Amino acid sequence: MTSQQTDDAASATNEDRWRALAVCLVAGFMTLLDVSIVNVALPAIAKGIHASSSDLQWIVSGYALTFGLVLVPSGRLGDVLGRRTMFIIGVLVFGVSSLACGLAPNPTVLVIARLVQGVGGGILNPQVSGLIQEMFSGAERGRAFGLLGATIGISTAVGPITGGAILSWLGDDAGWRWIFLVNIPIVIAAVILARLWLPPAKQKLRELTADLDPVGVLLLGATVVLLLLPLVQNGQRGSQALPWWLAVIGVVCGAGFVWWERRYRAQGGDPLVDLSLFSVPGYTPGAVIGTVYFAGFTGIFFVLTIHFQESLGYSPLLAGLAVTPFAAGSAVTSALSGRLVARFGRALITGGLLLVLIGLIAVDVVLVNVHGSRTGWALFLPLLVAGLGSGFVISPNVTLTLNDVPVRRAGTAGGMLQTGQRIGTAAGIALVGSVFFSSGTGGPGGHDGASAAIRVTALLVLVALVASLIDLRNRAHPHGRHEPGRTADSVPS
Repeated sequence: MTSQQTDDAASATNEDRWRALAVCLVAGFMTLLDVSIVNVALPAIAKGIHASSSDLQWIVSGYALTFGLVLVPSGRLGDVLGRRTMFIIGVLVFGVSSLACGLAPNPTVLVIARLVQGVGGGILNPQVSGLIQEMFSGAERGRAFGLLGATIGISTAVGPITGGAILSWLGDDAGWRWIFLVNIPIVIAAVILARLWLPPAKQKLRELTADLDPVGVLLLGATVVLLLLPLVQNGQRGSQALPWWLAVIGVVCGAGFVWWERRYRAQGGDPLVDLSLFSVPGYTPGAVIGTVYFAGFTGIFFVLTIHFQESLGYSPLLAGLAVTPFAAGSAVTSALSGRLVARFGRALITGGLLLVLIGLIAVDVVLVNVHGSRTGWALFLPLLVAGLGSGFVISPNVTLTLNDVPVRRAGTAGGMLQTGQRIGTAAGIALVGSVFFSSGTGGPGGHDGASAAIRVTALLVLVALVASLIDLRNRAHPHGRHEPGRTADSVPS
């Protein structure tokens, strides 16, 4: 092969990688968008198929519950059976259930379809981070994770505006159904392009009887369900609260899971989660920071979109537009952070958290001092600042947390990381929601409730900032555990 042919082949391979990444990000965006897009359609769903408040609660929380439940087992299956295979399975499950949601004749069918849709999202998402680990290295991996971070941040923020736009365009009766049906053409394209562009498994696939640690799967599943269920249930307004001792049982199951995984490995088995992951440089502090940060920043949209509609009389579309500055800021800095993370490491995340905190303090000041329809305009700059900071947090944290994880464990590690994010999201919304609703959302109490809730989100971001500062200090003083020629948070080039 000539030098020109070699260069052409390398260029083609490089182009294929970025095409494959685009397929992954579009599919991941679709599943994460469905976390929040449905919120603005709940009144239309209640009217259209006579859904009760309990039905609406499960339409929202059931998706989050099953999404979080299957993340780690799906990541493990991707490591064993091949990530392209599991990616396509996840897309197909998500697509079929989206069709069922859009055609649902009654609340029961819609709830069941949403549960299955969450399973599809949970199968698909760990494969995305695993494929990035597999396809990219060095500075390119940082840029790829930067785009993934932008996808996560934007999908969370634009859900309300996307849902509001569809409802405004098609009306309530058809609009809520098309919130789900719009996924179908994306699913068809994703399956076709995934077969063309996603890399096949490098090694011969293991038999389906491979050691998948079923006891570990059950214990982790029980842990996730018992932790998430009271959080997502109690975070919904007007829901029948579940006892918090369920979460205590979940913690006990989690301890049992850790004990089993250690015992299983000692006996020569291949555990669901190799606990040595938590000794990989950067993995544990990154997982903690990610979990706490997601508990904080997702509450911003939950609070403000309801506050704009119920206290200020905004339409769903205007409420979505009002939080767009956060999404725009996050998109810009997420793309930049992929290039900056190799240079600044964890310091970039710390600076981003500080910027988010400053933005949230400014949001609180606006909510206290500005009332009426002018509130949305007054929040433009504070939300933009917070969004700019968020872009320096999410994708760099994912990049550095997974940086030193072996590629063969990338799916499992990514699944664990996202499970923490889902638990953090549910816990944050439950906490922020209880403060918000107890303070009142309409009338004179509206601004007080929103302000109190934003202060809670700011406190959670402060906790993440403190954790990041502690990690940064530990990296500056590694007590002799420094690897020659390399810092712990560097991205290999």
